[in-house]
Amino acid sequence: MSQSIPTPAEQLQQAALALAAVQKALDYSLADLKERSQKADGKISAALLDQHQLVSYDLALSCAETTGARFALDYAQRARAAGGGSVGELTLEERFALLFAAEAVQAIRNRLTTRPADFGLNDSWLGATVDDPAVRQFCLSQLPAARVAELGQLMRAENGVTGAYLLDDHHELMRETFRRVAEEVVMPLAEEIHRHDLDIPDAILDQVKDLGCFGISIPERFGGIQSDEQEDNLGMIVVTEELTRGSLGAAGSLITRPEILSKALLKGGTEQQKMKWLPQLASGDMLCAVAVTEPNYGSDVANMRLKATKTEGGWLLNGAKTWCTFGGKAGVLLILARTNPDISLGHRGLSMFLLEKPSTPGHAFEFIQDGGGKLTGKAIATIGYRGMHSFDLFFDNVFVPDDNMLGGPEGEGKGFYFTMAGFAGGRIQTAARAVGIMQAAYEKALSYSQERMVFGYPIGDYQLTQIKLARMAAYLAIGRQFTYSVGRLMDKGEGDMEASMVKFFTCKTAEWVTREALQIHGGMGYAEEVSVSRYFIDARVLSIFEGAEETLALKVIARSLVDNAKSKAEVEK
Repeated sequence: MSQSIPTPAEQLQQAALALAAVQKALDYSLADLKERSQKADGKISAALLDQHQLVSYDLALSCAETTGARFALDYAQRARAAGGGSVGELTLEERFALLFAAEAVQAIRNRLTTRPADFGLNDSWLGATVDDPAVRQFCLSQLPAARVAELGQLMRAENGVTGAYLLDDHHELMRETFRRVAEEVVMPLAEEIHRHDLDIPDAILDQVKDLGCFGISIPERFGGIQSDEQEDNLGMIVVTEELTRGSLGAAGSLITRPEILSKALLKGGTEQQKMKWLPQLASGDMLCAVAVTEPNYGSDVANMRLKATKTEGGWLLNGAKTWCTFGGKAGVLLILARTNPDISLGHRGLSMFLLEKPSTPGHAFEFIQDGGGKLTGKAIATIGYRGMHSFDLFFDNVFVPDDNMLGGPEGEGKGFYFTMAGFAGGRIQTAARAVGIMQAAYEKALSYSQERMVFGYPIGDYQLTQIKLARMAAYLAIGRQFTYSVGRLMDKGEGDMEASMVKFFTCKTAEWVTREALQIHGGMGYAEEVSVSRYFIDARVLSIFEGAEETLALKVIARSLVDNAKSKAEVEK
């Protein structure tokens, strides 16, 4: 007698139970790591936690995967409710969610069972969680090659569509509008900008400016298009995704810096500062850049060394910054500087400043103030992410008036907190950029797989290509919905941890998706004239900026997970 095939609802329930079992093992591992990292007073020691960096990294990645998988299952249920679907047939969204969840569970099982002692687990714990027969059976049922290849065959008929977006009418209109901009304005210019390392042309800047793009994260009362009552992170995500589909360097990152600066101003700026700067940012009349990273400290914000020395009427800045994207074209720089020379104060000695400067095209600039202060900038030659140009900056007695300290006198020493307010938005936006570049790469890979003939057949007819396309589509679709879901949380004032998780996960995924898209193109994928080579190179930067993945995993995600971990006794209940 043949065994009946579980219904879609039953399969989703099996996935939820498998995720719950895996999460219990992760929770116990976090409890164990917390015990190993505690000082005598019960507080977490950063030094002790750093002795377990591989475990911390793996737990951060695993928890990001389980969080994404839970959002995936929710997405599948919402998609069925919105679009119906046959009772006994899996919808496309359900197929994506099940494949994603099964691969996440299997990846976590592999990590935990390979080095169980490192995670504080033993055979008993493994048998009751990740090696439970139901968990193994769920993976076995979802991951056979024939099943995944069948999804790949379905995707060949979808013409690049990767499931329902499930946006409301307002955000769907935004998506359609900026998709047209990407296709009609950005894409025709993208290759030339990349290959010749050009500035972003006015044709793109003016179009984005006219559509109010720079004011997406700025409330209406300051000239933006965001409601005064509520943030619209989801709108920012949708626009960023579509512009990045056109080009990461020439369009997809244009609103990142206004996003960071506006969030910092809204968090800590005085009313006068908000009234002065936000309308100029919203209109696009003043472009901006962010100068936080320093040559020797990277993401180690607490050890920033750029000096701000008090002088009559303001401050003198001396030192260097690096990776200041758009630093030449920007008319204002948001600068993190040390106002208290006592390095032992760490982040408590940092303040933020707004420095006005001339907007200068090209790869180098020099700005000399009337009082003799000098700021010089030189673009860093990069393999990708071209158009924006990232600069090394050198400050020599550059004067900033007192009025331009973010938050006024009350903002002294609070620069780190204002930076974090801005960077939370930057992380979720970077996840959106990852989704946009994955979408572009997937579309090219799918199209080429239908056209390229190998041994008498289109390469899309071969099982391995079909499996590649299925996995790419699933990870793209779930990466998108993970990002949208976190954006909705942030619109409710929540989701900072999830923003770090989705940035971490989608940026790693974008590297893999663009790599597979290039591989499907074979030798042509390595040619500079083919856009997938640009996608591959551009995707590589995503795991580095807005929080390098190692720093994000160890110092943000793992640290927060450990801080908030339950005790072993609580997990065992």
